[in-house]
Amino acid sequence: MSQEKIEYEIGSGNVFQDLGFPNSEEELMKARLASFIYHIITDASIKKDKAVEILDISDKELNSLLKGRLADYSLDQLLSFLGKLGHDVEIVLHKRPENKPSTGLRITTTTE
Repeated sequence: MSQEKIEYEIGSGNVFQDLGFPNSEEELMKARLASFIYHIITDASIKKDKAVEILDISDKELNSLLKGRLADYSLDQLLSFLGKLGHDVEIVLHKRPENKPSTGLRITTTTE
């Protein structure tokens, strides 16, 4: 068996940044929000026609959203969808110490 070394690179934790996307933090946030939306719809077994009605979007738009095709969606729209699905969204700002690097945007959820 060969002991060939495999080259690899450690990622930053943001695949969009690693791939050189502009606005990589926003893209990552949109992907995370879309993931929550997907799981809310599937975990609650909401049928597509009902999800279309709740979110007030077309069937085509819902399919794009659920497949992670997010170019046509803003953060605001995705946050709005979460509200329409019965979830409150809270944005909390924390002052970061000057000597600590930015952790970027974070999403946390509660089961309350």
